[in-house]
Parts: sequence; structure tokens; C-alpha cells
Amino acid sequence: MIQMTPTLSIDEREIQESFIRSEGPGGQNVNKVSTAVQLRFDVLRSPSLPPDTRERLLKIATSHLTKEGVMIITARRFRTQAQNRQDALDQLADWLRRAEVRPKAHLKTRPTLASKQRRLDDKQQQGAKKRQRRVDYGEG
Repeated sequence: MIQMTPTLSIDEREIQESFIRSEGPGGQNVNKVSTAVQLRFDVLRSPSLPPDTRERLLKIATSHLTKEGVMIITARRFRTQAQNRQDALDQLADWLRRAEVRPKAHLKTRPTLASKQRRLDDKQQQGAKKRQRRVDYGEG
């Protein structure tokens, strides 16, 4: 079991890792050593995820999901497989941490009677100011 968050653990068998070649500069090493990690985690079929966390993860991680609901994380920041593997697991843990947070319920609010009255008073003052300008400059 891999402890992702204080309340969530994932079985290691639910995560598939494959090592691929990194892109970009790096000399001869980048062409022959597969140090980048591609981590796959099946969000839809994972027995470790609570249903509400699963739903939120499916909503927030759309760019990392396939049509089948498999999350793909690619880590290639470091030069070693071990560091990239840990980076990919950290990224997955970060996504799961974000998905565990329940959004706050939005409560509709209404303006108070006093704020409505202030708004109307302000409108009256603005209107009076403009009426006075009309009289002062002879437009009316």
C-alpha cells in the first residue's frame, strides 16, 4: 500500500509504471537510456478511491485522463529513473489531495434592506447632481 494522503492509501498493483526515453537535450544519454516514467492509474476501476473523491478527480484531471478513465502522468524532470518515479508518485498524490478536498457549499445571499436603501439613496444623489448640472449649464 502506498500512502497518498493521511486518509487515502492505494494498492501498488493499481499503478502501472513504464519507463520511456526522455525528450529534449541531454547528449548521448537521452538517446539510449529510458529514464522518464509514465505512470498509469485507473481512476474509474480503482477500489481504493471513495466515490466522491473519484468524481472530483475525474472533473479536475481531465487533461491527464483517457476516454477509459485511466490517468496518465509522465515525469521526466530528473536524470534518474528513481527520481522520476518518485516525482510521478508525488504528482499522483498531489492530484488525489486536491480531489479529496470537498468544495464549500455556496449559499445564496440577498442584499440587506439597508444596502438596498443606500443604493437607492446614492442613485437619487447622482440624479440630483446631473439635474443640477443641466440647470447650471443651461442645457435643460
